[in-house]
Amino acid sequence: MGNPQQPSRQPQVADGRSPLWRGHNVFRVVTFLYACFWFFYQLGDYERPWLAAVVISLMGGWTAFTVWRYWSRAGRTNRMVLIDCVVVSALFLSNEFILTEHQMLHNFPTVVTVWHPTMVTAAASQWGVFGGLTTGIIAAASNYLIRGFSDQTMSLDTLLLVGTGLVIGLASDTARRSTDRLARALRAEAATAERERLARNIHDSVLQVLARVRRRGAELGGEASELAKLAGEQEIALRALVATTPQETAEDGEVDLAARLQVLRTGRINVSVPGNSVRLPEPLSSDLFAAVREALANVEKHAGADARAWVLLEELPDEVVLTVRDDGPGIPEGRLEEAAAEGRLGVAKSIRGRVESMGGTITLDTTPGEGTEWEVRVPRPEAIPAKRRRGGRR
Repeated sequence: MGNPQQPSRQPQVADGRSPLWRGHNVFRVVTFLYACFWFFYQLGDYERPWLAAVVISLMGGWTAFTVWRYWSRAGRTNRMVLIDCVVVSALFLSNEFILTEHQMLHNFPTVVTVWHPTMVTAAASQWGVFGGLTTGIIAAASNYLIRGFSDQTMSLDTLLLVGTGLVIGLASDTARRSTDRLARALRAEAATAERERLARNIHDSVLQVLARVRRRGAELGGEASELAKLAGEQEIALRALVATTPQETAEDGEVDLAARLQVLRTGRINVSVPGNSVRLPEPLSSDLFAAVREALANVEKHAGADARAWVLLEELPDEVVLTVRDDGPGIPEGRLEEAAAEGRLGVAKSIRGRVESMGGTITLDTTPGEGTEWEVRVPRPEAIPAKRRRGGRR
């Protein structure tokens, strides 16, 4: 026999911002070489040439170190980028003690010169628009701080610093969103492939066994018929589980409640949902699913082993309606209040309390001998402000 097929691994997605980081590294190296040219050109004119030499040396070491760190995705941490911004700013501000008054007033290049904006490109690549704009403003403010005046050149430098942060930040945010979407798509593809693999294995083994037990038990009758019935229910439930598409939370944090409810289908539970997806925020979807599951648990517990149940999901413009109905003996009048007085608060807390916490309403329609029907109405999140404007109808 050959080796069993191994489960597929989760796909690895390359960081979409990697091209921005490669561009940043090249920019940092080129601007350092440019700074070296002006350092040697103005070396004799500095007020403290020895301090200029220290700064250019530190720039060279820091350039080599950060290019190495930013080369891999693991090195691009928030802490590293923050330290980078602090170091570059400190080296730039040291020009206050290097340049002469004449050099300051006549806009001579600093020792750091165009190496200074590399802090903006690093922050924008890491943190997007917010990081780019913030560091651009900080870099421009540092320039005004050491110069002590404003002119056309300074205004142009400010525009370039802030504009660079904005443009690269926009590109970074777009790349990050694209990476996230690609990662979700690949995870869904991998999950679907894995589910199909498991479905084939289950079909070739478990489902065939259950089907055989169901047929043979029905033929034998007697106690075997009860086993056949249970096997048939498990076969239907397993087929529904295998056929259900794995749920992935969307970028906006929503999931499809209709698809999630499908896993509840068994031989005794019928689930009816709209043909389209019913997308709700994940917490709301989970609470509704839990409420339905609790209602079905009550059917199994109180309505008998042969009771059937129906779950109906309806999507209205302003709200979502869930109905759980069974054909059991129903609930005698006053029985819920009696159970609550006895301390058995399953329905009151698990279903009513859960629905009320979602801002919804729940109604019970039951008659002895005619089954029970729970109807849950929950407003859609986007419809809540409109409802409040109309007078707070819940």
